[in-house]
Amino acid sequence: MSTATLVTFIRHGGSQVRRGVLLSSCVLQGNPRITPVKQCSTTNRRSFSSRFDPDGSGRPATWDSFGIWDNRIDEPIQLPTSIKYGKLIPQINLSRVGCSTQLGKRKENEDRFNFARLTEDVLYFAVYDGHGGAAAADFCDRFMEKYIKDFLTHEKDMEKVLTRAFLEIDKAFSRHAHLSVDASLMNCGTTATVALLRDGIELVVASVGDSRALLCRKGKPVKLTIDHTPDRKEEKQRIRESGGFIAWNSLGQPHVNGRLAMTRSIGDLDLKSKGVIADPETKRVKLHHANDGFLVLTTDGINFIVNSQEICDIINQCHDPIEAAQVLAEQAIQFGAEDNSTAIVVPFGAWGKHKNSEVSFSFSRGFASSGRWA
Repeated sequence: MSTATLVTFIRHGGSQVRRGVLLSSCVLQGNPRITPVKQCSTTNRRSFSSRFDPDGSGRPATWDSFGIWDNRIDEPIQLPTSIKYGKLIPQINLSRVGCSTQLGKRKENEDRFNFARLTEDVLYFAVYDGHGGAAAADFCDRFMEKYIKDFLTHEKDMEKVLTRAFLEIDKAFSRHAHLSVDASLMNCGTTATVALLRDGIELVVASVGDSRALLCRKGKPVKLTIDHTPDRKEEKQRIRESGGFIAWNSLGQPHVNGRLAMTRSIGDLDLKSKGVIADPETKRVKLHHANDGFLVLTTDGINFIVNSQEICDIINQCHDPIEAAQVLAEQAIQFGAEDNSTAIVVPFGAWGKHKNSEVSFSFSRGFASSGRWA
């Protein structure tokens, strides 16, 4: 739907305008059921128009009103942003965001997760997977939101905001560790996968380590992050040029200096001089709510045992994101995950639209088709 059409829809209450816009919307969304619009009185026209005003007294129009969702979740349309981008954009309600974390077979859960509204138009979602203790993950969980919020006040580019926040929080943790009497903080670290969503349509993800962000589009996974592992050519080269080395364990997994399974992280101060950096890789995506079902952030307890398509399939079978996050984390444990398993599921416009008839999982798959290579 074009911006001009949306503006016309709002400004004019004439039945002919409404008829044309609704029919166009149905055609664009591929809806075979087109219901004729009846003539309305002036009073009814005002009442109809008020439904598109989130601040008015009338009931606001919802995404479901246009027949786009199959699994009905009644969310109002963000009118100003819909006009700004020339397409219908549903409101992302934080109360509907699903999150779950499972201990697995570990003695302690070192995973942390968080989500919040940073500004009127920017939402924040994050997962952190600590190693060598939970101190670094706790530090990020406590302060990352504040760093991002501060940087957003004078920088509009969210990729730059996230990059700066990652680097600054790594420096802050370094200062904290050097002032602490706890020497174990020097080899404590965490992954970090953070997503910012502006106006319900501009999505930016930044990541270090092997936690992941995944977008489900038309029922298929779109990877928004790439694991920072020593088997990546450019990562391995940086480690070796910095004086570090790569060693493989008995399972054939590469580790930096025989200790760390990732080449980028926040913390791990003892390996910073060996090429382990906190500089994140970023990805910018414009959402298409008619096709995009959800965003999911996961730690490697899930990624190591459930591949990307299976994650989409499992979540698509669930009624709502809260149930989906819990089912995904629990199934990873049932499938054999030993690490902590954490997931955040953020619903978008096509939530419930692309459901597969059945979900299959096979333990006979090769090792390379699962885990960090999936």
